[in-house]
Amino acid sequence: MSEAKEIVLSGMRPTAGRLHLGNYHGALENWVRLQDRYRCFFMIADWHALSTMYLDTSALKDNVRELAIDFLSAGLDPERCTIFVQSRVPEHAELHLILSMLTPLGWLERVPTYKEQLRELEEREVATYGFLGYPVLQAADIIIYKARWVPVGQDQLPHIELTREIVRRFNHLYRPVFPEPEALLTEARVLPGIDGRKMSKSYDNYIALGASEEEVRQRVMAMITDPARIHKDDPGHPEVCTVYAFHRVYSPDRLAEVEADCRAGRIGCVACKKELAARLNAALAPIRERRRLLEQQPEQVAEILEEGSRQARRVAAATLREVREAVGI
Repeated sequence: MSEAKEIVLSGMRPTAGRLHLGNYHGALENWVRLQDRYRCFFMIADWHALSTMYLDTSALKDNVRELAIDFLSAGLDPERCTIFVQSRVPEHAELHLILSMLTPLGWLERVPTYKEQLRELEEREVATYGFLGYPVLQAADIIIYKARWVPVGQDQLPHIELTREIVRRFNHLYRPVFPEPEALLTEARVLPGIDGRKMSKSYDNYIALGASEEEVRQRVMAMITDPARIHKDDPGHPEVCTVYAFHRVYSPDRLAEVEADCRAGRIGCVACKKELAARLNAALAPIRERRRLLEQQPEQVAEILEEGSRQARRVAAATLREVREAVGI
């Protein structure tokens, strides 16, 4: 990878369960494209996972491995990007500590997602120092690689702006070390869950990225369709149908025909679902095959993570030397 390429940093937390199609079309699909244009660092953020899962870490190592397999089966290539585990690059933690010393408490308390997540996770004990301060760790994750771009959705923009504020404060207090990262807003294809709500593992309404053909069929057949359509030949309203939302992504060549047949009552929901399941299974077949092969070679996955973490640590260590010199420690 050319050193002249601008740097991109992004990551995901290794939470329970496999990645789903929402994760793929919301982020991973874009990452696969970015790895040819930028020098990309893709992180498995296990320290971030502790911010909400610290009470039970028994599955954390397995979740890291499963997430790595999902990354690789989706098309991330360790020859074209760096895939690493956050906790294997301890420089993240040291930079986080230094940044936490200069980040005003008020900056963290006004992050919009903080109170939102406190409400969403009220059944968990997350009123901790680590949960409040995780945007500072997130800032350290980004700037330790001097990332120019961070691919995010609109909801993450406040975190990027906080990172920029922290960078400005550090550079003003000491000396310019870090560039100000910018959000790389990319168009993501949004898929609902099979019940019409946001696709989420917590709702159990998802289709896993590596789902078997039978799993895909079962999930598709359980999809919510037009509630006003009672009989097979009733005219449908595809704009309110979950199946049609998936056809938008997986049947672009048939979309106009699917819509017309639905509105005219020429195709029933069962037949429409069967066609979608076939389309989905065809699209997921290469991902499913890569996952099968990777599951049979755990040592290869482990080595990819080990080498990626070594590469990441070399870059992070060089940045931290600059930080120490600037701070005077």
